[in-house]
Amino acid sequence: MYQAIKNIHVTCVILSIAGFTLRGWWMLVDHRLLNHRLTRILPHVVDTVLLGSAITLAVMIEQYPLQAPWVTAKVIGLIIYILLGAVALKRGRTRGVRVAAFVSAVVVFSWIVSVALSKNVAGWLAVFA
Repeated sequence: MYQAIKNIHVTCVILSIAGFTLRGWWMLVDHRLLNHRLTRILPHVVDTVLLGSAITLAVMIEQYPLQAPWVTAKVIGLIIYILLGAVALKRGRTRGVRVAAFVSAVVVFSWIVSVALSKNVAGWLAVFA
């Protein structure tokens, strides 16, 4: 059961960043599909399954935020990623702000994945320590 949930989680991670990257590209080129109904709904479905599978995995392996530092780091990173993503795709007042937020969100996303893979709070930032 654990492996099946983990596979769902990893698949949703890939779908989430692929969708975000596509929507970021559409934002850059001002593509009409950025405002399509499916483009607005599908990311919420994927991210809901992603979050549900993450919570299920945390319960299964008994690693919880505030108890396991690497899980806490991922949750904090997720909040930052969501905020940056909102600025990148909706809330950024200028194109420059949206682009900076988009690039920053992708960097934060990559750090979250590195924390998950290494179970180290620093993730790939450990290279600089």
